Amino acid sequence: QVQLVESGGGLVQAGGALRLSCAASGRTFTTYGMGWFRQGPGKEREFVAAISWSGGTTYYEDSMKGRFTISRDNTKVTVYLQMNNLKPEDTAVYYCAAAASGYPEISPHEYQYWGQGTQVTVSS
Repeated sequence: QVQLVESGGGLVQAGGALRLSCAASGRTFTTYGMGWFRQGPGKEREFVAAISWSGGTTYYEDSMKGRFTISRDNTKVTVYLQMNNLKPEDTAVYYCAAAASGYPEISPHEYQYWGQGTQVTVSS
């Protein structure tokens, strides 16, 4: 079993930056692919970014590539999402998730474990 806890969300102005953290626990953490998803009010959950178990492969949703960076530190058992040049459309609850496949999965169906989410609000 893997437990995930997100932190680092908050209120920022457009053009600002935040770094989200996802602290993980569990014996098999290093074998899991990790992903970030987000869900705004009244919207469906959407893919943001994902990283393989080794950290060697990453994928990003097109609108976020170049602005967001996913990384992992297996020594600290933590996954990060650096968010730069934030826009009001980025406002959402951001969720960290773990996939037993070890791959950077795009579909939420492939993720078995989810954190509680952290709120990101971007004002104009």
